[in-house]
Amino acid sequence: GCNPLAETGRSKLQNQRAALNQQILKAVRMRAGAENLLRATTNNKVREQVLLELSFVNSDLQILKEELEGLNISVEVYQNTEETFSIPLVPLGLKETKEVDFTLPLKDFILEHYSEDSSEYEDEIADLMDLRQACRTPSRDEAGIEMLISYFLQLGYVENRFFPPTRHMGVLFTWYDSFTGVPVCQQNLLLEKASILFNIGALYTQIGTRCNRQTQTGLENAVDAFQRAAGVLSYLKETFTHTPSYDMSPAMLNVLVKMMLAQAQECVFEQIGLPGIRNEFFTLVKMTQEVAKVGEVYVLVNTAMNQEPVKENIPYSWSKLAQIKSDHYKALAHYFIATILCDHELQSGDDEDQQEKALSQLYDYMPEGLKVLTILKDKVQRKQLGKAHLRKAIVYHEEALRVCGLCKKLRNIDVLQEVLTAAHKRSLLKYAQQETEDDFLSLIQAPDILPKTEHKIETIAPQFSKVKVKDFFHRLGPLTVFSAKQRWTAPRTICIHYEAGELGFSLKGGSPVQIYCLDPACAAASMGLKEGDYIVSVGGMDCKWLGVNEVLEKFKSVGEQPIEIEVISCQDTAASMHSKSATYSVGMQKTYSLICLAMEEDKIDQTKKAPLKLPFLSWGTKNRQKAASTLCLPSAVAGSSQIKKKLSPFTLLNTESSLY
Repeated sequence: GCNPLAETGRSKLQNQRAALNQQILKAVRMRAGAENLLRATTNNKVREQVLLELSFVNSDLQILKEELEGLNISVEVYQNTEETFSIPLVPLGLKETKEVDFTLPLKDFILEHYSEDSSEYEDEIADLMDLRQACRTPSRDEAGIEMLISYFLQLGYVENRFFPPTRHMGVLFTWYDSFTGVPVCQQNLLLEKASILFNIGALYTQIGTRCNRQTQTGLENAVDAFQRAAGVLSYLKETFTHTPSYDMSPAMLNVLVKMMLAQAQECVFEQIGLPGIRNEFFTLVKMTQEVAKVGEVYVLVNTAMNQEPVKENIPYSWSKLAQIKSDHYKALAHYFIATILCDHELQSGDDEDQQEKALSQLYDYMPEGLKVLTILKDKVQRKQLGKAHLRKAIVYHEEALRVCGLCKKLRNIDVLQEVLTAAHKRSLLKYAQQETEDDFLSLIQAPDILPKTEHKIETIAPQFSKVKVKDFFHRLGPLTVFSAKQRWTAPRTICIHYEAGELGFSLKGGSPVQIYCLDPACAAASMGLKEGDYIVSVGGMDCKWLGVNEVLEKFKSVGEQPIEIEVISCQDTAASMHSKSATYSVGMQKTYSLICLAMEEDKIDQTKKAPLKLPFLSWGTKNRQKAASTLCLPSAVAGSSQIKKKLSPFTLLNTESSLY
């Protein structure tokens, strides 16, 4: 990762975000305490004092939220350093987290579950913690993306090796909401995985805004980055269905995906117009449709941002910027079509049919009494319709400037004001160049323009398989056998003697090999060897990763001499354990809530199959009204979602998406 103390603009923003998160946490705790006291007391004087205190705390929270919003709209820090005359793009800030110490929980689990000397795995645990620490400050390039993906994939191995479904490991993960600053604390590794995914998407957006939009290569990279950001955020929305923080809720992620695709579409338009827009009929028709498409997608983004429950948490300046862009690009569409009508009269050598077909594709309908072919041939009608489009363009430009002036954050972005003002002046100049004596007869209303693009923008799904990751805890053995879900006996030492050239058993399987066809009368069986045992060591050499042939070679290498092997037996994992979790809740009725899954008191009939028990946090979701299960604000999604398996980036990730 990068040096977290580096005095770059981006690191300063992240440091400010971390400080604000701490202040918000303190204020939220004070508010929770005051609300609890207000519910508990009956003394009128105390109630008055508490209400006064609550008003101060709520005011502080509002101010802190506005400061956090200011960081989210600090788009100029993330833009390319080259002098540019383009409307700024919006990046996502990285989610902040607290440090996590894996050392004791993992060492205890290695000793207890795998019956191995945990001190031998200190380097691997240190590597895991170093990787996590580096992921807090990733570099803004492909290397940073690769590092975040490698940690995400590594978490898949860690989850399967150390996080059993029957209990929690005592590792508390804390991540801060990037929009509200409210912390979310869980002992569930899925919070960690989802937050890393969010940061992968956020880093892609920062890479996209950093690209040089004055070059074709820069714009191509920006389009690709925003499409990949949308793909990661979409994958997060589909995979982790019960996220406990607002910034990763399905509604918010849906808006963010739309915003990233809209910014990609905007870069496509800039890419088409980068060489210059020729004042030619068919070129202007194409540009009109392309820019109308950009305006349309920003209308959808603005509409989505103003829907509940997203409206309360999306930065106000983001929704206003989406509105400004929708008005600005719709104005450009009307300006281009006005230029077609005012500057390009039908000449004798022009292809009349082609022009009629091209112009008719721009409209869903024509004003009453007008036909496309008539407009092309009639100079007066062309000018009247062209001026109607110019008037509409001017109205949209003025609305964009008005909205920009209303938002304090956007008002301070100089390049945005310059672009909007220049476009407005250009439309006014074009309108002034037309004859004005017949304006009082111009009652034509400019029809809406149909958007169309030749460059379809879609999400690019994350390609985790391209990043090769080696399991840090590879030495524990094959993950298909040595996982947290399976319980084993401690290794037993068996001394093997050849009897008439025979071992008394066969071997089968891959890695590790398994005892098969054991002769009950052989010496090994009398020493405690069982059918189905796994061989983990031969002659003091670890053989968890050896196949049948390699193990047989080790047996043959000692000849007729006795050899010691270590074996383990699979334990019955049918018996369940109580699952307990104390989670910290902010702003809820209970500050600390202890939620225990109920055990079946009666014994299940042996002939009946025991019903599948819900995971801890799925149960907590269904009972959200009864007790708080996460440190978060109330969920925006009413009811419970159907539990379904999440798509894994690789086959060994057997986790349930509905765990949170």
